[in-house]
Amino acid sequence: MWGLVRLLLAWLGGWGCMGRLAAPARAWAGSRGAPGPVLLRNRRSWVWNQFFVIEEYAGPEPVLIGKLHSDVDRGEGRTKYLLTGEGAGTVFVIDEATGNIHVTKSLDREEKAQYVLLAQAVDRASNRPLEPPSEFIIKVQDINDNPPIFPLGPYHATVPEMSNVGTSVIQVTAHDADDPSYGNSAKLVYTVLDGLPFFSVDPQTGVIRTAIPNMDRETQEEFLVVIQAKDMGGHMGGLSGSTTVTVTLSDVNDNPPKFPQSLYQFSVVETAGPGTLVGRLRAQDPDLGDNALMAYSILDGEGSEAFSISTDSQGRDGLLTVRKPLDFETRRSYSFRVEATNTLIDPAYLRRGPFKDVASVRVAVQDAPEPPAFSQAAYHLAVSENKAPGTLVGQVSAADLDSPASPIRYSILPHSDPERCFSIEPEDGTIRTVVPLDREARVWHNLTVLATELDSSAQASRVQVAIQILDENDNAPQLAEPYDTFVCDSAVPGQLIQVIRALDRDEVGNSSRVSLQGPLGPDANFTVRDNRDGSASLLLPSRPAPPRQAPYLVPIELWDWGQPALSSTATVTVSVCRCRPDGSVASCRPEAQLSPAGLSTGALLAIITCVGTLLALVVLFVALRRQKQEALMVLEEEDVRENIITYDDEGGGEEDTEAFDISALQNPDGAVPPNPGPPARRDVLPRARAPRQPRPPGPADVAQLLALRLREADDDPSVPPYDSVQVYGYEGRGSSCGSLSSLGSGSEAGGALGPAEPLDDWGPLFRTLAELYGAKEPPTP
Repeated sequence: MWGLVRLLLAWLGGWGCMGRLAAPARAWAGSRGAPGPVLLRNRRSWVWNQFFVIEEYAGPEPVLIGKLHSDVDRGEGRTKYLLTGEGAGTVFVIDEATGNIHVTKSLDREEKAQYVLLAQAVDRASNRPLEPPSEFIIKVQDINDNPPIFPLGPYHATVPEMSNVGTSVIQVTAHDADDPSYGNSAKLVYTVLDGLPFFSVDPQTGVIRTAIPNMDRETQEEFLVVIQAKDMGGHMGGLSGSTTVTVTLSDVNDNPPKFPQSLYQFSVVETAGPGTLVGRLRAQDPDLGDNALMAYSILDGEGSEAFSISTDSQGRDGLLTVRKPLDFETRRSYSFRVEATNTLIDPAYLRRGPFKDVASVRVAVQDAPEPPAFSQAAYHLAVSENKAPGTLVGQVSAADLDSPASPIRYSILPHSDPERCFSIEPEDGTIRTVVPLDREARVWHNLTVLATELDSSAQASRVQVAIQILDENDNAPQLAEPYDTFVCDSAVPGQLIQVIRALDRDEVGNSSRVSLQGPLGPDANFTVRDNRDGSASLLLPSRPAPPRQAPYLVPIELWDWGQPALSSTATVTVSVCRCRPDGSVASCRPEAQLSPAGLSTGALLAIITCVGTLLALVVLFVALRRQKQEALMVLEEEDVRENIITYDDEGGGEEDTEAFDISALQNPDGAVPPNPGPPARRDVLPRARAPRQPRPPGPADVAQLLALRLREADDDPSVPPYDSVQVYGYEGRGSSCGSLSSLGSGSEAGGALGPAEPLDDWGPLFRTLAELYGAKEPPTP
């Protein structure tokens, strides 16, 4: 609205007097929504007198900050002022009658810098708008109530050592929440509180720079700098904040390496092989990382021939190693110089060099028992094939360097000659054949010969002996492959049928010419022409071969030109076939005559189906027979009794004395009487039982026998703590063939009725049996 624009212009001008704002009548008429032509007239507008409020104002509340007034308000009390927008009713309240606006609490500009409100004058009786609503802004005026802060602090920075004065280190930035556009509340000035004289800071930008030259990391690596930021341009009364900056000096290669000693002494045994570590050398360099990496080298040629030096994986130590085998008898010490050099040199610090150092090294060679040394590092011998056993192949020799006169014993390691083709003389190392050798079977034999000192078997050395088998002409040439070819019955004379190639397994034969020759004479059915390159061409002669059902067998003679010359005879099979116009075989007479009638696919499927059906019927029949047999058998898995084993054989009774010794069970009188007192059972819970009445002495019976066996089982520590089946062969004293069955146990043959013993007296194991047979019978009077 134009009235709002003029209002803002008046507010920005800072004048607080009342102004008249005229708004176009078109907008007011449009807001009413009246149809017809628009009538233009001058409107009355709002009058404002204040637009600012000071933050954190601690005066009496509420505080009057402005007044709304419309020229339609003539003081009759008919006009009511309404205020809406941000903070209306809570932060700002309006007097409906006078239009005075008050703030109800102190405001913080850092939380909210301005409030946008909407004012309107309405009729008090009908609430009909008297003026269109107008928007205005109440701005919170800033005061210096916030100190500067460093949101990114504390800071960490790195600067190279030996930097020049004024080298930039880092820039620190402080923030002040106060209004930077009003006064000096947010104008900051940076100063160094701690860190002088090494560093300085730009008062306006906060850039920290070095203040002195040649700061050495090896002297002091880390500095703690305290920077202060103060508002109000650094004047008195301003607020301040501080932060810390940890400045670390980074390393540069400004220190050369230095050996801590001028002479290093090492020792090494003469048996040390190439690559054996002799010792370590380290040149000290106070620099760090890549600036302390060093390379080592041997300056003198004398030492570089026998030793080599390299840098370890860390790039700090020099590793002195053996380069070639040492010999105490030849040379006992080596002296040379070693140089250590920095691998990365900064040209800016060459004036602090040179970046290398030299030290002397002395290596003493120590004597050690040495194994025999062969005259050669490896031997290459040769022998012709088919030689008789005992043929000389060659000789190896070794000597003891410590004692040349010491005897040496030679042997061939078994794994290198598993077929035992060679033997060696233990005293002089002569190698001979054991069996005839065949070059075509194996050309090379690699042996490992062991030489051992006779005085010390621990001193031994090995050498590889390669024996080559030389070739002799002992294999006649032969065809490279079996040839079975064909010729069309319509072929013309002289036509090529097959190229025949020969093969000679001898090495000399392969490099010499092999000749081939076919049947000669006017009756020959085919012609063989030697190509003079180890092959021959099989041709159809000018006279066609007579027709026949069987294939032709063409004899071929082969011979080489070796010393002595060898020959052989081979056969090539040629069939006469009927061919198609394109030259492919249609049928051959022998195949047509001898091939059986083929079966169609349908016939094969019918045969397979019949065989499968018969197999299924056989399997079904066998399964039914087995199920019927199992139904008649009593399954042992259904037996609920435990630890009972069923046997199908019958024993011989008491007369069978071969199965086991039954005398112990048949003579219970000779058993050792049990110990008095009930045994401690481990497999049942103890129960209180009445004391057993003593029985009158009488003959031993089954109860005593059972109690005896039970007590023996309880007292035996080798049996497991649970009940198990015991075998009892004693059946009573009345008859040797008596029975333990309850049907016949009441009487004995030829004897009177004995006293009936209650089942309860047999112990807790027979309590269930006693309950099954009911209460015990009263004694017979």
